[in-house]
Amino acid sequence: MAGSGLIAIKRRIKSINNTKKITKAIGLVATSKLKKAREILEVNNAYYNKMREIVRQTIKDAQDPNNIYIKGNNSNKKLYIAITSDAGLCGGYNSKVVSKTVESLNKDKENSMLIIVGQKGRAYFKKYKFESIAEFVEMEEIPTVKEASVILDKALDLYFNEKIGEINVVYTEFFSAVKQEVKVKRIIPFDLEDINRDFTDNGVAEFEPKLKSIENEIYSLFLKAALINYMITSRTSENASKMTAMDGATKNADDLLEKLNLKYNRIRQSIITQEISEIVGGAEAQK
Repeated sequence: MAGSGLIAIKRRIKSINNTKKITKAIGLVATSKLKKAREILEVNNAYYNKMREIVRQTIKDAQDPNNIYIKGNNSNKKLYIAITSDAGLCGGYNSKVVSKTVESLNKDKENSMLIIVGQKGRAYFKKYKFESIAEFVEMEEIPTVKEASVILDKALDLYFNEKIGEINVVYTEFFSAVKQEVKVKRIIPFDLEDINRDFTDNGVAEFEPKLKSIENEIYSLFLKAALINYMITSRTSENASKMTAMDGATKNADDLLEKLNLKYNRIRQSIITQEISEIVGGAEAQK
């Protein structure tokens, strides 16, 4: 019986070692991807903040509070764009985004619509019985402007046709490798408080050609800049979550291996002791 117990433990040790190799490899890949994503995010943050500054100045100088980007339209429906991952093994990254989105949707279910980004989000929302009006999956490793434009065009088409009156993005903001936070940001109508954040009055800017002719184009560029920024910071957060989850899984595997090896050695020692006792007992019996 003891011998069969040793065989079972050896099999478990072998299985856990194989799992440990996988989690360690995934963790190393995630670490490498995180480094690359952070570098791209840093550059993109600078671009997004510059666009935010330009839009702030545009709104101030245009002095047109009735612009649809600022005032809104006659619809009271809200759209939520939930940014999740295509792959798993990233801890609670997706569940936190889904929970935050569901919380927002449940505030006014009848007047809320959903666009899903990422295959994991599609699976989660299906489980919660939430239907989406569009799904975008298999995104690039680093989200591109083209992908952001396709998603945004779908949302803006609904907005300009007054089928929705507000577009919100649910994403995960990256602060550090150990801190990421799920946020809900309204991108249209513009959140003037958010646009003005961190800026002070810096006079009047001159626009060429005339501001009125390019105002809407500036606003459109800003929305693309905002969405791609949220997608990139989400992907960076995903890689950080995956790295943390795989590090935790590898450490758990080490803990299990330590306990199993201890158990294996104790059983083995017990078997050896029993065999010695049987040999000594046999020798004593023959005297």
